[in-house]
Amino acid sequence: MKKLIKSVCIAVAFVALSFQGFAQEKAKTVIVIKNANVFDGVNEKLIENTDILIENNLITQIAKGIKPPKDAQLIDINGKILLPGLTDAHTHLALHSEVDYLIYSAPEGYMGAKAATNATQMLMRGFTTVRDIGGPTIGLKMAIDEGAVIGPRILPTGSMISQSSGHGDFNARQINWSQYFAGQIDPAYIRGWTTIADGIAEVQKATRETLRSGASQIKIMGSGSILGAQDPMDVTEYTIEELRAIVKEAEKWGTYTAIHAYTSESVMNALNAGVQSIEHGLFASEEAFKLMKEKDAFFSTQFMAFSATPEEAGMNAVARPKYLQAKEGADNGYRLSKKVGVKMAFGTDLVGGLEMNTYQPQEFVARLKYYTPYEILVQATSLNAELFERAGKRHPYQEGKIGVVKVGAYADVIVVEGNPLKDIAILAEPEKNIKLIMKDGKVYKNTL
Repeated sequence: MKKLIKSVCIAVAFVALSFQGFAQEKAKTVIVIKNANVFDGVNEKLIENTDILIENNLITQIAKGIKPPKDAQLIDINGKILLPGLTDAHTHLALHSEVDYLIYSAPEGYMGAKAATNATQMLMRGFTTVRDIGGPTIGLKMAIDEGAVIGPRILPTGSMISQSSGHGDFNARQINWSQYFAGQIDPAYIRGWTTIADGIAEVQKATRETLRSGASQIKIMGSGSILGAQDPMDVTEYTIEELRAIVKEAEKWGTYTAIHAYTSESVMNALNAGVQSIEHGLFASEEAFKLMKEKDAFFSTQFMAFSATPEEAGMNAVARPKYLQAKEGADNGYRLSKKVGVKMAFGTDLVGGLEMNTYQPQEFVARLKYYTPYEILVQATSLNAELFERAGKRHPYQEGKIGVVKVGAYADVIVVEGNPLKDIAILAEPEKNIKLIMKDGKVYKNTL
């Protein structure tokens, strides 16, 4: 009997120690950032000389003279400016090499490893949340969330939806093998890049499959493109009936659709079908921009990407003349969108190599011709976050707010040298001027 009692006591003690160890592992992480001048992502006026209490991964208090709780980590930033982690509404983390090579030839391990490197480098430029607007990055998002890879939060789109011969139809075939083999046989579908769908029934199925895979939002290919070999820039893709079918399926899942669209007709069709995010849209008419504002849709275009030479932008011989055409129309699109006052997202759309993505922060400088530093900072923080929230319950990060520094927001912040409200160009040199990078309450860089 004594032996039994002794055994039970030992077992109880072991369980107690196990729970104690578990409790220690799950102990609350507390950080107090002292003496901050805060740009909150919304208001131009800074919150001066304040402290920020972070518990686990959320901001729980913003006030002067916060008394640090016991065992809190203190980070004194000595009056430097703290702002929300930067966001990018148009990235393609897996598009880091030639498109044809990635889709048809590249080993998936190669593609995934470079995408992970791309993500890590993006976070170290201060971008704590991105919307990946097409490509096989749902797995990368999962790995980052699990802590296996260092990178930003990702709102993934997964497979893009394209009509036959549309921007997502990368196969230059002249024989349509799908006449001989049932179902999708294109590697672009099998490897998670695009789904070719024609007609209402097919686009409905494609949308449902994409959402089932874990997409936050849907991306439609709605017009000709620069990089596509088969679709000239002036082509309008998908009928309005097909677009409405895609939008309706996304709405059933509580989320929204974005569309690649250059022509004014494709933009108008998309807006009338209920699409909420227009990607590129450089040739939209004033009428189209007015409809965009009326529908409260976002204009998600890029400035730096169309300010380079074709060589600097990495354009091949096929893409070069189309890039020049897009560049020629860009200024008119920027000016019309500013004149009408549509909601402008902040995105970069840099593809073609890891070295191309190093230009991501130059987007801040490229927008100065059209917007003030304050307007640009809002675009890159709270306004992008508003767009991301249109994913509803498909938004993968529901615990806190993104793009703002406020109580209840995620502890995604950066601290900079200088004042970006006066000189936003400091963000174009992140290695030099971003002194602290925190995502989800964890410090990834601190050179204060």
